[in-house]
Amino acid sequence: MLEEIKHVQATADLLHSEQEVEAAIDNMAQEINTALADRNPLLLCVINGGIVTVGKLLTRLTIPLTIDSIHASRYQNQTSGGNIKWLVKPDTPLKDRTVLIVDDILDEGITLEVIYQYCREQGATAVYSAVLVDKILDHEKPVTADFIGLKVENRYLFGYGMDYKGYLRNAPGIFACKE
Repeated sequence: MLEEIKHVQATADLLHSEQEVEAAIDNMAQEINTALADRNPLLLCVINGGIVTVGKLLTRLTIPLTIDSIHASRYQNQTSGGNIKWLVKPDTPLKDRTVLIVDDILDEGITLEVIYQYCREQGATAVYSAVLVDKILDHEKPVTADFIGLKVENRYLFGYGMDYKGYLRNAPGIFACKE
């Protein structure tokens, strides 16, 4: 497996450098600070992909907020998605809260749509989402993100929280696999 990971990393195309990604996170933070200034949001980190984005955003957000996590996954360290598997639901009550879901990527939108539905079912008064990357597809998605860092072409990506078979989330930039 490590040989495969090394090969993927060595042959990948750099789509956005660390500096470009950090600038995109700065812009997202400014938009969130403005839009949610008086909302007292509960920030929900979508595990595992959203960890890097949330960590980078937190120190840039100047508004009062609380944080929790949620883990609904379609990929389970694979390169294609399957059925939604709930691994962790937030401990914080969502009733009467403004929720900001933060994830690494908006791909097909299936997982994000399920998380939106869950938040509404739990009584959230408003649900927003922030994604580091919005993948450009040739069809409409069931949901759109409210705050987007970067739009990227439809390729298999890794870095800044996005993984290749569970690896390379820590890559310092956004990369696309060759094959």
